[in-house]
Amino acid sequence: MADRPAGGEPTWWRGLLGRVGPLVGGRPVLVGVDGRSGAGKTDLALAAAELLAAAGHPAHVVHLDALYPGWSGLAPALPRLCEEVVAPLLAGRPGRYRSWDWDAGRPGPTVVVPPRPVVVVEGVGTLASPCAGSFDVRLWLEAPATVRRVRALARDGETFAPHWDHWAEQEDAVLATRPRWDGLVDTVVGRTRWSAPEWDRLDP
Repeated sequence: MADRPAGGEPTWWRGLLGRVGPLVGGRPVLVGVDGRSGAGKTDLALAAAELLAAAGHPAHVVHLDALYPGWSGLAPALPRLCEEVVAPLLAGRPGRYRSWDWDAGRPGPTVVVPPRPVVVVEGVGTLASPCAGSFDVRLWLEAPATVRRVRALARDGETFAPHWDHWAEQEDAVLATRPRWDGLVDTVVGRTRWSAPEWDRLDP
């Protein structure tokens, strides 16, 4: 994912830290990372958690892949995200959800989400969920469909290939319009644009 100059920090990092840092200290700061399949959400979320921890803000990552109940489960997972993860975290309590066992095709073990200083939620539909307004920072990731498909199939191999079109139809339904965002990240050319001008000045 080309979201950073060679040898440099990601283009979204300074803006993210500038928004998150002042909010740390009460209930968990919630960062939402959305974009269509293969846009680079997982990589960015994990990188954000690592950089935040290094900056003194321990972070936990929630992957919506663990909540989707199968290949037709994009929309049904979104209210659960709000009820089982976001609402408890906003109250300063751990979130708790029943995961999905993709290999067995049935519910898996219960997962606890600790109320760390920062919680990053990544997955298709995060910013289109009923609780999208509860996220303190909302990042939308962009990449062309051809690039996204290559990335997704390289990651998930033939497991995803038969379901690509069906999943894309669900994305079309849930993401009929681009969700409201604070940061727009182009993960191909490595550019980030913030909705607030003062955040732009924090970028390299």
